Amino acid sequence: MWNLKSRRIGRLMRDAGLMCKTKRRFKVTTDSKHDLPIAPNHLDRQFTVDQANRVYAGDITYIHTQEGWLYLAVVIDLFSRQIVGWSMAEHMKTQWVNDALLMAIWKHKPSKGLLWHSDRGSQYASESHRALLKQHGIRQSMSRKGNCWDNAVSESSFTP
Repeated sequence: MWNLKSRRIGRLMRDAGLMCKTKRRFKVTTDSKHDLPIAPNHLDRQFTVDQANRVYAGDITYIHTQEGWLYLAVVIDLFSRQIVGWSMAEHMKTQWVNDALLMAIWKHKPSKGLLWHSDRGSQYASESHRALLKQHGIRQSMSRKGNCWDNAVSESSFTP
């Protein structure tokens, strides 16, 4: 009996052009189980900054579309709390994270010594990302293992 009712409800909803809102699927975006070098936590939850382009924080998230998953990498200036760089891709390769940081560097031209804070994800710990930071005189900082509060400004930027 239940099966007949549920099929009828489904048919009526389809006829009316209605769809159930589904629960957002969880997708892992941080791979912190790697053997790459981890930077110390220089930021140490000091989220208040007195000047622009001194401290940037970054994070990644995912967006489900009708065509599949898209991944978004952002760079946030902790002074203004504005997104100063971003990149979107269908993959989670390191270059996509580098592109977001490069956008911020090219647009805002921070001076050497900028502090760049992120989680311990493999993209942020990769050799090419560390080379990019070195090339631009940027000091790297990473959250402690499994501690989302250490990167709270970036983490909360994705909250609806």
